[in-house]
Amino acid sequence: MTFTLSIGPLVSLIAGILILIMPRLLSTIVALYLIIMGILGLMGMHSLKI
Repeated sequence: MTFTLSIGPLVSLIAGILILIMPRLLSTIVALYLIIMGILGLMGMHSLKI
């Protein structure tokens, strides 16, 4: 049995929760999200298979 976990939605969920808790971190969280998604996209890692 293979369970596939998508990284994009997981990172989005965590970023959204952090923005709700600490709105001052909005620009930092958005920047980190874009950097992480860019790196993962370049590496071809869109999902993890567990």
